[in-house]
Amino acid sequence: MITLWQVGHGRTLQLGVSSVLMGVLNVTPDSFSDGGRFNVADAAIAHAKLMQEQGAVIIDVGGESTRPEALPVDAKTEQARVLPIIEALVAETDVLISVDTYRAETALLAVKEGAHIVNDVTGLQKDAGMTKVVADSGSGICIMHTGRDREKLPDVIEDQYFFLRNSLEIAASAGIRDACIVLDAGFGFAKDTDENLELMARFRELCDLGFPLLAGTSRKRFLGAVTGREADDRDVATAASSVLLRQAGADIFRVHNVAINKDALLMADAMLHSKKILTGRPVRG
Repeated sequence: MITLWQVGHGRTLQLGVSSVLMGVLNVTPDSFSDGGRFNVADAAIAHAKLMQEQGAVIIDVGGESTRPEALPVDAKTEQARVLPIIEALVAETDVLISVDTYRAETALLAVKEGAHIVNDVTGLQKDAGMTKVVADSGSGICIMHTGRDREKLPDVIEDQYFFLRNSLEIAASAGIRDACIVLDAGFGFAKDTDENLELMARFRELCDLGFPLLAGTSRKRFLGAVTGREADDRDVATAASSVLLRQAGADIFRVHNVAINKDALLMADAMLHSKKILTGRPVRG
């Protein structure tokens, strides 16, 4: 499906024709694979620019680690980390900016600074104020599936449908337009290795939800379980998973190493175009 994603501040992004890369920018001291590397503003901004040069269309800025063992931070700490970075990127680049937060207050301030997208790892189901921020601003929204803090259904796809349909009902009730929504299957969020692999194998079933799909497998623990490699040595496995998920219908890929995923996905796109899978379809806007 070829789609025009409405992402805020008058910007749109075509999805479906070519893979879209979202570069991960963790401005935290404790993220699972790159914690502490980019929590100084100059280093974070330089890395964001490098990722854009390597092919990232979106930079996803996060100020709180979402790894399972991470300690939560308060809103002010999160905002102090992400808002100066967003301000600088708006001033110095034309890259699309996503803020990785489940807090409505942080999302509101980030959008005011110029962020185009809100990436909510709780799928709009934690902070009731988040839907108003997204609806009022017209920003893009990544609605992620998670199994944390609830009882999951035994079938991985049934649980995806159960959770994401609830999120979509919340979004619709708040007036969030379909054209602003991307869905994220939430690899690694309260899913063991077998569940993640089954989710990959059955990923195409999520296309029936009717929304563009984001895949975030980058350096995740299940890749380490398969390859035996530590987090910062999982980029080849990440690229392999990106290709497989592109073939299964994913549109956006949230990654740490942009360059290797760019090349891998260029090959996947070339193959799909050769098979005429990505051409001749109407644009949904």
